[in-house]
Amino acid sequence: MTDHILQAYREVEMAMERYTLLLDEHVAALQTSKPVDLERLERMTHGARAMRDSSLIYLSYAKYIACGMPESPDLVEDDLQG
Repeated sequence: MTDHILQAYREVEMAMERYTLLLDEHVAALQTSKPVDLERLERMTHGARAMRDSSLIYLSYAKYIACGMPESPDLVEDDLQG
């Protein structure tokens, strides 16, 4: 694969990591807010978890594509971050 594709993958990976961290921080802030809105806290907690899980699935496949879709998933580099 080209360096441009791998670089784009790295950028997406970093953006998704930042996004999920910010969601987690928002959930933590909701937990300490007064008064605590339990319904919103629960929705945001589930939403943040769903985004983290789905981004991991997405990134796993994106890495596979960025590595040229090798015949064996074992051939995908473990860590593309540079």
